[in-house]
Amino acid sequence: MRLINAPIVSVPAGYPSPAQDYSDTKIDLSELLIRDQVSTFIVRVSGSSMEGAGISDGDELIVDRSIKPRDGHVVIAVIDGEMTVKRLALSSASVVLKAENPDYEDITVAELSEMTIWGVATTCLHHL
Repeated sequence: MRLINAPIVSVPAGYPSPAQDYSDTKIDLSELLIRDQVSTFIVRVSGSSMEGAGISDGDELIVDRSIKPRDGHVVIAVIDGEMTVKRLALSSASVVLKAENPDYEDITVAELSEMTIWGVATTCLHHL
């Protein structure tokens, strides 16, 4: 995976400051966004079930397969052979894959379903 090495420009989100200048410092996006290159993938999101989490149709997610999934993580799950992105909700009684859009139902993983957590989303590359 190759990401760009780009210059950093500081931009105020409030009132502009004439004292701030352009910085020629560079930032390596691979170093900033990827903890484990071998275990990291970029997946493109299709659909709107995660809009409440800031994840929109067409966005890319950086997904790390080496991270142990925990309650509250946004994960890529495979349920009975179908991939989905949802928020993981774990309890002693159930595993629920929660949608972040009220138009979509949560998925309560049935005891006999085959489910695998494929990876944990670490960053959303959201298009403006």
